[in-house]
Amino acid sequence: MEIKKFICLSLSLALILGIVESFEFKEEELESEERMQGLYERWRNHHNVAEVNPREKAQRFNVFKTNVQHVHKTNKMNKPYTLKLNKFATMTNHEFRSTYAGSKIKHYRTLRGARNSMLRFMYENATNLPTAIDWRARNAVTPPKDQGLCGGCWAFSTVVAVEGINAIRTNKLVSLSEQHLIDCETGFNEGCGGGLMEPAFIFIKESGGLAAEENYPYTSFTGTCDRSKIGNQVVTIDGYEDVPENNEGALLKAVANQPVSAAIEANGHDFQFYSKGVFTGGCGVDVNHAVAVVGYGETPEGTKYWIVKNSWGPHWGENGYIRLQRGVPNDEGLCGIAVEPSYAIKKKSNIPMNHEL
Repeated sequence: MEIKKFICLSLSLALILGIVESFEFKEEELESEERMQGLYERWRNHHNVAEVNPREKAQRFNVFKTNVQHVHKTNKMNKPYTLKLNKFATMTNHEFRSTYAGSKIKHYRTLRGARNSMLRFMYENATNLPTAIDWRARNAVTPPKDQGLCGGCWAFSTVVAVEGINAIRTNKLVSLSEQHLIDCETGFNEGCGGGLMEPAFIFIKESGGLAAEENYPYTSFTGTCDRSKIGNQVVTIDGYEDVPENNEGALLKAVANQPVSAAIEANGHDFQFYSKGVFTGGCGVDVNHAVAVVGYGETPEGTKYWIVKNSWGPHWGENGYIRLQRGVPNDEGLCGIAVEPSYAIKKKSNIPMNHEL
């Protein structure tokens, strides 16, 4: 098999057909094998899991039991976050890592070359930053999306940043097309095989803009670039800039001004089943999944956090988001959030033509 390509390489997993509302269970359902089997059947019905052969079903039940115990034990530890049995409950952590966070961005960063630390950072001298900001509340973030079984997290991360700066500059929030990037940005990125955000920003600038989602809808697989779907309903940008790496202070300055693309290490067992609260670990900084930082804040107890938009659908985490602890001792930030963020630049107020908003 060819070496895994870029970040968030996706393997096909046919068990899950769809996602539904949050799934809850009671402690007494864990008291016996029989009750656990009943819980498993209830989870399968809740998540519309396809029928499998008896051997496969038995194997998935074993995985399910391990994950149930992990969720249950973690939630009894009085951590500032809780877990839940989501659509990943019959995936081993190895399968989850391989499917949703299986590549190492450092390898592909080497292929592209190191970032130029001498390039301009427009927010370097920013002062009087707000103590908290949430770009969702300022109508600069579209509802959560789901990449499905496609390793297109790089496209989703890029789109959040472009949607955000476009909304800030035009006061119009337009949902843009990840599929346009997946099908057409083939100079460096590889569709559902993975990619990086910086080449995607360059493509948007040089190709004349990004199509509206309604014009070029998401299919969850890599297709042939279809320029007839792009039309004149495009949003343009003037380029991108990198946030100085390994610097949460610089990231704060950028996020105070606009949504920012970022990469994180998302392969942890707790990350797999994150439900709500401020996530404090465990994860390393070997980034392998693309997300977007759309705000920051602080809990009443004084825990600082980033508001991070994921691309695993609205039923993962806090309606598709995770609050990630901010201000940790290491330079890279928790889960590597500060390793190499970047953002789109837009100076002019271009909005999609012939697009009713």
